[in-house]
Amino acid sequence: MDDEYSDTMKIGNRRVRNLIDIMKLSFAIPAYNEEDHIGLCLASILKETRNKPYGVQIVVVNNASTDRTAHIARSFAGVTVIDEPTKGLVRARQAGFKGSTGDIIANIDADTILTPGWLDTVFREFSSDEKLVALSGPFIYHDLSTSIGLLVRVFYCLGFCCYLINRYVLRVGSMLQGGNFIVRRSALVKIGGYSEDFDFYGEDTDVACRLHAVGKVKFTFKLPIYTSGRRLQKEGLWQMGLKYSLNFFWTTFFRKPFTRYSIDIRTPLNIIDNQSL
Repeated sequence: MDDEYSDTMKIGNRRVRNLIDIMKLSFAIPAYNEEDHIGLCLASILKETRNKPYGVQIVVVNNASTDRTAHIARSFAGVTVIDEPTKGLVRARQAGFKGSTGDIIANIDADTILTPGWLDTVFREFSSDEKLVALSGPFIYHDLSTSIGLLVRVFYCLGFCCYLINRYVLRVGSMLQGGNFIVRRSALVKIGGYSEDFDFYGEDTDVACRLHAVGKVKFTFKLPIYTSGRRLQKEGLWQMGLKYSLNFFWTTFFRKPFTRYSIDIRTPLNIIDNQSL
């Protein structure tokens, strides 16, 4: 019996390794006037891919930028820059989707920085579960205080409870964190890509709900990503938390955003020592 179990495990592990060898991941990164952040974002991806066996493509969508965003992105070897002149997050995501070739597409923001092991987690999850169509994890705000970080953690725990209820009890949808979610290309094709009915708020929940109908959408705390706290600082913790919560529920149950418009927030990078990340 032990020999049979051992043989089964070996076959399973071999299958996962084979899938990792052939699976390709494309990063699709919307970027509007992100000259202060895009370089560190791309550097973190290249650092994660160093000495790894993964097939990775990096696509930056220059979304109507008027600064040096495109120039900086093009200075990185192997990075593809697509120009999308019509400004808008969802429009940029769609352009990145169409301009990429990967079996799975990582949607991260230009002000995010990959955490160590991020790629390992993504490839392990998708290669071991064929029914998985989307994977997501939380933000870690690297430039905010520890107390704010703890409050954000509480907010995520409450959101995770809602995610469990919506997915397993009500079966009306799931949860994805915009700026830190990965989707299987075949599933995204099935649902017709990203919906331009959404400008900013609720776009991740819309994708989560529509993907829920075609496969497994998973949120895990094992896939965190660093990001700037610029929007939270500008709008305020409670106002932002309320706005995101309202749009999460409104999109889940009414399939449209509660908040129609968003403001652009661009601030200089506040990291002094990237070695600590």
